[in-house]
Amino acid sequence: MTESYRFLLYNIRYGTGTGWKFHTPLPFSGYMRKSSQVFFEIADFVKSFSPDIVGLIEVDGGSVRADRVNQAEKLASDLGHYFVFENKYEKPILTRFTPILRRQGNALLVKKAILNQKYHYFEWGTKRLIIEIELENVVLFLVHLSVNFRNRQKQLIQLSRLINSIQKPVVVAGDFNVFLGQRELGRFLAATNLKSANTFNMMTYPSGRPRWELDFIFYRDRIQAHGVHVPSVRLSDHLLLICDFSITG
Repeated sequence: MTESYRFLLYNIRYGTGTGWKFHTPLPFSGYMRKSSQVFFEIADFVKSFSPDIVGLIEVDGGSVRADRVNQAEKLASDLGHYFVFENKYEKPILTRFTPILRRQGNALLVKKAILNQKYHYFEWGTKRLIIEIELENVVLFLVHLSVNFRNRQKQLIQLSRLINSIQKPVVVAGDFNVFLGQRELGRFLAATNLKSANTFNMMTYPSGRPRWELDFIFYRDRIQAHGVHVPSVRLSDHLLLICDFSITG
């Protein structure tokens, strides 16, 4: 028996957009702008691909910036999917209780029923969340790793232990922030036997002139990936990945 899935991974930057205006009147002041209009454009774009699984990085869980709308819940409702969302900062970090920041998280949206869901937290870094969900024939992990090299390497060790505790086929996706390139991931991939679906190493950041491959979809065991598509669209500072894969057995 073989089942097919379409996985869409996207760091949406909370729907705050991109471009030079993002940094006016002050650097990164765009994070404070209203996100509804850009998010609706992102939602329509995502829906056009009819994904079975959506991994969203940098999602607004319902702050004033998003007009109190949980972006993951809204998109899941539009798609007819189940969803899990969680804040990416672990207590008692100050950002967990700060307006807007306390609503910042990551999310997984899936067409099929979720059998189990867990939230793990890295021991290092500021962005610590690891989302794990179990479907009937696959376990999914979603992460957003630290921009600090040392913290990121420690996170990869912890993540590899979680992955290796799973008996089912595994898909691991997220924004890995590996600005030094895939060589940062060598030990991680060797320890977990994961493969990258993006075999041509297409760059995903920044969306205007991509120079870094920061976003990844990895898989192992009875999974076969059928290529990755990276549409060129500037609704976020990242490009999105779309991967069709099948699971046998």
